[in-house]
Amino acid sequence: MPEGDTVFRTARRLHEALAGHEVTRFDLRVPAHANADLTGETVHGVVPRGKHLLMRIGEYTLHSHLKMEGRWLVFRPGERWRSPAFQARAIVGTVRATAVGFEIAMVDLVRTADEAELVGHLGPDLLGPDWDPVEAGRRVASDPRPVHVAILDQRNLAGLGNEYANELLFVRGILPMRPANELDASAAAGLVDTAARMIRANRDRSGRTFTGDTRPGQQTWVYRRERKPCRRCGTPIRRTEFGATDTSERIVFWCPVCQT
Repeated sequence: MPEGDTVFRTARRLHEALAGHEVTRFDLRVPAHANADLTGETVHGVVPRGKHLLMRIGEYTLHSHLKMEGRWLVFRPGERWRSPAFQARAIVGTVRATAVGFEIAMVDLVRTADEAELVGHLGPDLLGPDWDPVEAGRRVASDPRPVHVAILDQRNLAGLGNEYANELLFVRGILPMRPANELDASAAAGLVDTAARMIRANRDRSGRTFTGDTRPGQQTWVYRRERKPCRRCGTPIRRTEFGATDTSERIVFWCPVCQT
């Protein structure tokens, strides 16, 4: 599942492949930007912002989001694509590499000076240079919604997805349904500090783990483990669904003994 760590690695891979080189192929297969052409411009860099990708080319930024199925793949000149061409929504090529965004979402092209129009609403970025744990803790602790919803809101802190939210709340022993504004300052600070340490520990791993065990089926504490025994107390893990709205519900897993 693409979360902040996946986006960070994707941005790094794209930056290493494209940065400093002139664009020789540029193709956006979305109606709003189908006629855009940045060939001849230089790729200045690719950076992550929460779960968003910003590819800076010339005076413009190509913005994309991976959502659930999106992926950027890099190919050598002449190499056969490893995904169907009909899934390609953005193509940026240079003489040394071609980057193709398959099934990516939110494909936008704006002047780099206007990037804030697309990502300025995001909260402190867990993997970014602007990470501010004090501000992130303040935002979470002032949110009256269930804490699981609060930490998924990218306006509070940027980079967490549902897998992280479930695992983080288990590690901190917090019931997902508890209103975030019921957390005291110490609990909120501990929550965002653990979130930062957790996602940074996974940032450079090819396989994500929350338990420290990388073996298949052993990487998570509660995520996708409904009815299985809690790894700490043996109580069956429970599952439900809720979210900020009916259309943004997420699957929530928790241990009724370890999380109170």
